[in-house]
Amino acid sequence: MDLCHVPATREKGWYLALMAPNVKGPNYAWLDPSRLYCHPQGLQDCVADLLQPFQGDAIDMVAGIDAMGFILGAAAAATLQKGFLAIRKAGHLCVQTVAQPYSDYSGREKVMEVRTDAISPGLRILLVDQWVETGGTMRAAIELVEQLGGVVAGVAAICMENSEGGKWIQERYKCSHCVPPRLQPRFDQHQ
Repeated sequence: MDLCHVPATREKGWYLALMAPNVKGPNYAWLDPSRLYCHPQGLQDCVADLLQPFQGDAIDMVAGIDAMGFILGAAAAATLQKGFLAIRKAGHLCVQTVAQPYSDYSGREKVMEVRTDAISPGLRILLVDQWVETGGTMRAAIELVEQLGGVVAGVAAICMENSEGGKWIQERYKCSHCVPPRLQPRFDQHQ
């Protein structure tokens, strides 16, 4: 799809066709959304679709998860006129942090951390990442926010798969994603 082309009718998720499939093997995610981020209208519509369910909700800050969640999270924060907090992979922050171990979508054990001075008790945070596949990464971010006394106001991602971890998150938190119901089975099966 041309990075300048905008369809005459723009249904929710039209921009999903901009994503490219994995050509590098099993250690990478099965789809790459970075081309979607290059498309000005695609990115705007994606962020609008992610934020639509949270219209009128109390959100104090947006947190994006390292690294692709930084792009969507920062765009969402700018749209909402809120601050942005980066939740990082361990070892990248030079300030006081709290850490949380987790397993990512490929089963690799990792550690995520967040600065301790950004989240005060009761602060309502919208968590944003590009994808929730197994739910391990997002669940670690949720645990970091809650450990510092913050409240998860919602979870937003381009896709939230109906995996065990994805369902766990969707049962407990208000969630938003961009995949229309008719396409969800294809995304769950990585087709």
